[in-house]
Amino acid sequence: MPAAVYCLFPVAPACRKIGLDRTLNGWHLAQVAPFDYRTALIQFIRTHAQPADKFGHQPRLYQLAVRLAEGKPFDDDVLFAAVWLHDLGVFIGHRPEAPARLAVWDHIAYACEVAPGLLRQCGFPESKIPAVLELFRTHLPSTRPTSFEGTLLRDADILEQLGAVGALRTIAKVGRDTRFVSFADALGVLRRNLEKLPGCLELPAARLLAEPRLKILQDFISAAEIEAGGAEL
Repeated sequence: MPAAVYCLFPVAPACRKIGLDRTLNGWHLAQVAPFDYRTALIQFIRTHAQPADKFGHQPRLYQLAVRLAEGKPFDDDVLFAAVWLHDLGVFIGHRPEAPARLAVWDHIAYACEVAPGLLRQCGFPESKIPAVLELFRTHLPSTRPTSFEGTLLRDADILEQLGAVGALRTIAKVGRDTRFVSFADALGVLRRNLEKLPGCLELPAARLLAEPRLKILQDFISAAEIEAGGAEL
């Protein structure tokens, strides 16, 4: 018989009062019918990804990363868990709200601290947790992956910062991220992405997928500048 699996949800005040089930860092672990850890992780992120548009990044990213593998073998457990949890520290409710603390916040360190407990509660293989944390540490463009799974995640994450999706994700931060006060701030980031990120891609498949995304992003930036006519954005 499969082992019981627990889903993690925010602890309601009533649950705290009567001590229902168990808690981990303020999250309620409600026992559910046996199912695999993937469903538990997806449900957890669906609940915790705030603002809500943050949730779409994970399924797109996993799909992209698997596509980049081009049929080559990789540890799907490690990749899946890293994709779904790598941005945990950027969600509202997990990151600090005070501007001074947010300015120096290390969302990767936070994910590395919190993820092991979440993964264990979801029934994830214990022996693979260190590999998941290593993918957290090496998923930024400025880092160097130490595994094929790490390269898949990093290249896929770079692609998510390009093209129409990259533009949407960046513009959505205006007014709710201290780094993005105006549209001009968003365009500045998009220009830097266009200039610097393509050279960070390692996989040929990623470079190929980047080509139409780069054109879309360049066209968008040019159109915004033309339509602004020199006025402030």
